Amino acid sequence: MQADIKGSTMPVLEIQLGPGEEVISAHGELSWMTANVQMSQTTNTGGPGGRGLLGTLKRAVGGGGLFLTRYQAQGSAGLVAFAAKVPGHIVPVDVAPGRGVLVHRHGWICGTPGITPTIALQQSFRGGLWGGEGFVLQRLEGQGRAWIELSGELSQYTLGPGQTMLVHPGHVGMFEQQVQFTITRVPGIANKIFGGDGYHLVALTGPGQIWLQSMPLPNLAHALEPYLAREGAVAAGEGGAIGGIVGGLLRG
Repeated sequence: MQADIKGSTMPVLEIQLGPGEEVISAHGELSWMTANVQMSQTTNTGGPGGRGLLGTLKRAVGGGGLFLTRYQAQGSAGLVAFAAKVPGHIVPVDVAPGRGVLVHRHGWICGTPGITPTIALQQSFRGGLWGGEGFVLQRLEGQGRAWIELSGELSQYTLGPGQTMLVHPGHVGMFEQQVQFTITRVPGIANKIFGGDGYHLVALTGPGQIWLQSMPLPNLAHALEPYLAREGAVAAGEGGAIGGIVGGLLRG
């Protein structure tokens, strides 16, 4: 198996599969593939925690859906590709027992067999653009390599023991399993994304690596919001198109 990340602003992950080799992704991630790659649905990733109804339900609550898609090359080498959904980066990360990672809700693209995605946290916020969607983290554990999509520019930090970074929830891209995290609220300060429920921050405490993303999807939707209020026939057409984009970002 050989993986190649092509492009810059809108990268594409291309994976060359040898005969019989396979990768697993969340449902709907595929961009293109060669004709000899066979797709099938599965609820079992082969990793610890990936078997049984409980593991499947935990994954679904975490935003990954009930089913995963398996891509396997049949008879000869094959290619499968996953394109970024928004401008940003695709980052490979190795996962091992006791060395899992936590990623934002839409971050996991695909992984080798043995990678298990489950929910790590689901926190609801009142009001604002996030509404009932809340803040969701997925946990990737097991054994293998995973590829993560992070939106916008990427900042990576190594936190020492006891060192804490306070991060807006939307900017949390990924962090190592040993990093401790808690959600704090600054009362009395309204947030344009979360509405009147106070200003929420995620406290990430080392030791460990953290990856922060510069363009959270709710922030992007908020930046587009003024265009939805424009009047006139042309604006109505633009508003409908942008409204569809915004709705898709928030529902996704």
